[in-house]
Amino acid sequence: MKVLFAGGGTGGHLYPAVAMAGELRKLVADVDLSFAGTTTGIEATELPRLGYRLHLIPVKGLKRGKSPADMLANFGIITGFVRSVFQAVSLIRHEAPDVVVGTGGFVSAPVLLAAQLTGKPTLIQEQNAFPGVTTKLLSLLASEVHIAFEEARSFLARSKRVFVSGNPARSFALQQPHLARGVFGLHEERPTLLVFGGSRGARSINNAVLQHLSQITASSNLIWQTGSLDFERIRKQVTPSPYLSISAYIQEMGAAYSAADLVLCRAGASSIAELTNLGKPSVLVPYPYATGDHQRHNAQALVKGAAAMVIEDDHLGEADAIKNILELLHHSAKLNSMGASSRKLGFPDAARQLALRIITLAKKH
Repeated sequence: MKVLFAGGGTGGHLYPAVAMAGELRKLVADVDLSFAGTTTGIEATELPRLGYRLHLIPVKGLKRGKSPADMLANFGIITGFVRSVFQAVSLIRHEAPDVVVGTGGFVSAPVLLAAQLTGKPTLIQEQNAFPGVTTKLLSLLASEVHIAFEEARSFLARSKRVFVSGNPARSFALQQPHLARGVFGLHEERPTLLVFGGSRGARSINNAVLQHLSQITASSNLIWQTGSLDFERIRKQVTPSPYLSISAYIQEMGAAYSAADLVLCRAGASSIAELTNLGKPSVLVPYPYATGDHQRHNAQALVKGAAAMVIEDDHLGEADAIKNILELLHHSAKLNSMGASSRKLGFPDAARQLALRIITLAKKH
C-alpha cells in the first residue's frame, strides 16, 4: 500500500500528517509512505529527520492585499501554481499512490488537485473550525473530508462524506498533579497556571504575564514557556521564585499538563487538540492575524462547549483580564466542570481512526 501526504509549511499542517503516517506504519507492515512539501516549510528539515521521503513541489500562497504590487505578484503565483499542478501530476504518476492525503498548507492544493484529476482517492484532514480555501474547493471532489470541529461543516458545500474525526495530536503520559509540580520545583499544593505560545512564543501573552507576574505568583504556581524569541529578554527581568518555572521550551510537556489546573495559550488547532484530549480547561487568546481568523473560530467552538474562556489579544494586558484568569484558577468547581466539558470534545484516537479510513480507501482503490 502506498500513501502520499501533502501538507506543511507549519507544524499545524505537518504534524497531523506525521501522526497518521506513524499509525499507518503500525497497522500495515509493508506500507510505503512519502510526503510532498516545499523548501521553505518546516517539512524541509523535519521530514528527513523523521526518516520520510520528501518530494519538493514549488508553490506559493496568494497575496491577500489589493495593491498593484500584490496583484502583479498574484499573477506570477497563479502561473506558478499551474506549473506546480503539472509537476504534481508527474509525481503521482511516478509514485502511483493508492491514496493521497491533504492536511493543508500551500503544497496541498496542487497535489490534491492533481490526484483528483488523475482519479486517485483523496482524503482531506482539516484542522480548524474555519476551513481553508483549499479544503473548501477541493472537498467537492474529495473521497472523504475529515474535520476537527462540527462547526466546520457549515462552511463546506458538500455534506456527504464529511466526518468529524478530530485532530491527530501528541499524546502524553500524565501523572499526579502534586508529583508533576515537583518536576518543576514548584509548591505541590498551589493552583498552577501553564502558559505557552508555541516554540517561538507569543509576545502579547508573554508581555501580559510579565506585567502581572507578581500578582500571579502571589497565590499560584506558574509554568511559563516563553518561546525562543522572548526568553533572554524576559529572563533578565524576572526574579527567581519558588512558585515560578520559566523556560524557552518545555521538554516535559506531559508533566506540565499534569501539573496545570488551567492553561493560557493561543487557539491553534494542535493546542486545542491536546487540551481536549487531556480534558484541560483553558483561557484562549486567538492570534488576531491568523488566516481567515481561524483561531477565533477554534476558540469559540470550545467556548460553545463550555470548555474554555476567551480573552482578546489586545485586552490581555488589562487588569481585569488577569483578575478573571486568577479567579478562574482558584475556582476548583468551575475548573472541574470545564475540564469535563473539554474532555467530551477530544478525539484521543484521531490518528488511528484516520489511518484506518486511509486503509479502507486504499482497499477500495
